[in-house]
Amino acid sequence: MSTIKVTYFDVNGGRGEPIRLALHFAGIAFEDHRFPFSEFAEVRKQTPFGQVPTVTIDGEVITQSNALCRYFGKQAGLYPKDDYQALLCDEVMDAVEDVSHKIVATFGMSGDELKTAREQLVAGVFSTYLKWLDDRLAKQGGEYFADNRVTIADLKVFVFAKWLSSGQLDHVPQMLVQEVAPRVAAHIERISHLEKVAGYYQSRS
Repeated sequence: MSTIKVTYFDVNGGRGEPIRLALHFAGIAFEDHRFPFSEFAEVRKQTPFGQVPTVTIDGEVITQSNALCRYFGKQAGLYPKDDYQALLCDEVMDAVEDVSHKIVATFGMSGDELKTAREQLVAGVFSTYLKWLDDRLAKQGGEYFADNRVTIADLKVFVFAKWLSSGQLDHVPQMLVQEVAPRVAAHIERISHLEKVAGYYQSRS
């Protein structure tokens, strides 16, 4: 059996969380290496591109969160075998990755600069992507983003939308998802009550 180590910030969210969830779904044991933001400058020196998450598999450091989501998603039965459904799954994951980059770009800001940047994101990019996700969810039947079942795309959106709604992001209204994308808000609740998702967070608490 492979030895697996997931390296990411000590938060229940962000790019590392869908990977952790997929591993939990698959029943694969892994070392959950969490570190505080204060240690990131040192941790990033050990990564290929100065960013996390990374996953070390039998000593080999692998990067790129969506590639890792697909890899472990396949092992957990969370990735579609049909090519078109896999395309829909990838589309959603890549969209979430796109908008996540916009958030990360504001992390070094403070004061009025941060307020202005976040308010522009809320009015622009966040709303655009949330509405698109809401419409995409509706086109797929309203419950899941691909394959008429839970996939890694659902976990990726769940983590992202829950983060936006958490109140942890200054100048991002907690009601944004509910107001702009009500189907996505309902999706958060649906996924959070899945046995394996609920079990994962219970184990964390």
